[in-house]
Amino acid sequence: MSPYGNTFFGMPAGRFADGRLIIDFTAESLGVPFLSAYLNSLASNFSHGANFATLASTIRLPETILPTNGGSSPFYLRLQYSQFAQFKARSQIITIQGGVYGSLMPREEHFGKALYTFDIGQNDLTQSLFRNQTLEEVNATVPDIINQFMDNIKNIYSLGGRSFWVYNTRPIGCFPSILTGFPSAKKDSAGCAKQYNKLAENYNAELKKGLAKLRNQFPLATIVYVDIYSALYPLYVNPAKYGFKLPLVACCGYGGEYNYNAAAPCGQTVNVNGTKIAVGSCKDPSVRVNWDGFHFTEAANKFVFDRIFNGAFSDPPIPLKMACHPTQLHS
Repeated sequence: MSPYGNTFFGMPAGRFADGRLIIDFTAESLGVPFLSAYLNSLASNFSHGANFATLASTIRLPETILPTNGGSSPFYLRLQYSQFAQFKARSQIITIQGGVYGSLMPREEHFGKALYTFDIGQNDLTQSLFRNQTLEEVNATVPDIINQFMDNIKNIYSLGGRSFWVYNTRPIGCFPSILTGFPSAKKDSAGCAKQYNKLAENYNAELKKGLAKLRNQFPLATIVYVDIYSALYPLYVNPAKYGFKLPLVACCGYGGEYNYNAAAPCGQTVNVNGTKIAVGSCKDPSVRVNWDGFHFTEAANKFVFDRIFNGAFSDPPIPLKMACHPTQLHS
């Protein structure tokens, strides 16, 4: 619902931002159309790729299915992989049948040439925190989260995937939702919650190790670790240098120091002292970092993409265009 999508699409477009996401900028840079969501059955063209992501997805099997109340999506990573496996098999049947539907499907050879991107894991951390698990308890789950993540990449490799572009998680200690939910947390010089960023850093270190092991196991694959944490963090340290302001404050929200209240989410109408208030956008999302407490503005997504696409924040330092064949993209 509005104001989601208003900056670029002029309407809600299945993205939890005011406009484009990193995956959209990725598609544009490779010269392919935006990816259709696998779950969108209406007028979808999957010939250039498909997007299996959903709001609030986790790597591990979710403990609660309450996405509108800080819980998880039922479409966790193992289920997304199952959907991908079904998509691969079913799309080839449709292609053989031909006709207009066949033209909307990828060909068999595309699956081995595609770029498989992953931007997941953040919700495994934040949702556990909001279920009142301690930092120690959440940190203890990181090895299992990473193991399950690596298992899913292995599964895609077994179906022919060879190029993988894996994002680490963002500095969650800078999120308005975390800063509001855990107000007593110690802050760093940028105003972010130190311990919660340490949790993200621990997750990222384990992810990097896991991907390094996969590279040794599958030498024919291109497996790239992309450090969007480091690419994004300068916006919190020195936002004015890059044309941003109020990086810790949600653009679309209501109330409090960080303009975030879990009971008044972006786009909803809430009752405040008997008055109905529409929770809307700030005046200029183009200079803001955080969109709705958890997600980022199009401007911040563009800033990150511009810094990562050439491989400067990647291990190994492979530019995006060298990581895949530019005619196909999967996410």
